[in-house]
Amino acid sequence: MQRGILDTVISGARARNSHAQVVQALGRSIIAGRYPVGSTLPGDAELAALFGVSRTVLRETMKTLAAKGLIVARARIGTRVTPLQQWNLFDKDVLNWYFDVGVTEEFMLHISEIRMAFEPHAAALTARQASSQDIARIMTLAQAMDDPQHDAETLAFADLKFHLAILDACGNPFMRSVGSLIEAALTGVFKLSSPAADQSRIHDVAQAHIRIVDAIAAHDEQGAREAMENVIRVGRDRVVAALEEKQGNPKS
Repeated sequence: MQRGILDTVISGARARNSHAQVVQALGRSIIAGRYPVGSTLPGDAELAALFGVSRTVLRETMKTLAAKGLIVARARIGTRVTPLQQWNLFDKDVLNWYFDVGVTEEFMLHISEIRMAFEPHAAALTARQASSQDIARIMTLAQAMDDPQHDAETLAFADLKFHLAILDACGNPFMRSVGSLIEAALTGVFKLSSPAADQSRIHDVAQAHIRIVDAIAAHDEQGAREAMENVIRVGRDRVVAALEEKQGNPKS
């Protein structure tokens, strides 16, 4: 089973077979800019020697990277790195590689923006049509976040379960496809500035999520939308502040 982004970052798991290892190495190198957009990758013979793999493994690697939108092969030209707009940023591997090489404030802001485009609407849809069983399950997940014994890892997983449950309950199967972006956002929180560092903040985070469920239970679509927007905004601001402090440029 494919590991999620959060699970991979926490466990430090890495690929085991030759194909996956080469995909990871080249994918990270592209994301990091060691092979810039528009550049041509080294030839097959050079890459096969560099990684100590067969040309068969290398061909499968290129197919995988092409499927993720990172490269394109052209006869008599070679294999080129494609523009960022062609990369599949919903792909879990691509998102993992971003975290491997170090995310930027701009990257995390872009994730927050796409979450704002989808998740508040998913919360409103859930408020419109959630069953009593759905509401009970989501409330249980929100309440499970309010545990002072949480560490950064357990709180991140509890948070992820809550947000994915909203996507599952909203009734639109396309919404679930943004799950990897939510996971990426929560991975950023886990790595940079988890509320679990301060027990009082754990309670505040849990209460903010419970307010989403209260609005859903009341079938208050606008209330659910606004409560979700608040949760995303607070998480975004926390990560941005942590990144700015890490870069030695704290907000004034």
